[in-house]
Amino acid sequence: MDSYVLLAQKAIKAYIKNKTILQAPRDLASEFHKRRAGVFVTIYNKKNLRGCIGTFLPTKENIALEIIDNAISACSRDYRFMPITENELPNLSYEVGILSEPRPVKDLKKHNPKIHGIIISTSDGRRGLLLPDLETIDTTEQQIIIASQKGGINPRIDKIQLDEFTAEKHR
Repeated sequence: MDSYVLLAQKAIKAYIKNKTILQAPRDLASEFHKRRAGVFVTIYNKKNLRGCIGTFLPTKENIALEIIDNAISACSRDYRFMPITENELPNLSYEVGILSEPRPVKDLKKHNPKIHGIIISTSDGRRGLLLPDLETIDTTEQQIIIASQKGGINPRIDKIQLDEFTAEKHR
């Protein structure tokens, strides 16, 4: 199993079984302790989405802590789902996305939703984000519509900022 995914899985198991927050293991590759990035953790139960939470900019000292925190949030604080139970653990699979730093979309024609995620935001702080390469999203327009809905934004009325990013996916 990929070491990023293994860390997320260990954090989720420790939290669900013992209500403890996993400490970042010292034996992880140095990248885990030195690199900072936004991270999304997605949880599936038999291929059905069961939780997905993340940060598009780093909020922790390193990606190990970012993975642990977002894994716990994905299993227990995703408002769309009830918290994951211990009985579900054997059926779960995980994906960890390490995000690039967002940059403004300069040309929508060059934006590829299979490669780029999108962030739509307004000056009053509303924001919606959609990860890249989602199964049912084929166009930039679909990405913008869904990200707008998530952020409570009407792109036809609101003045918006569009940013894009890539995600290094680990499964």
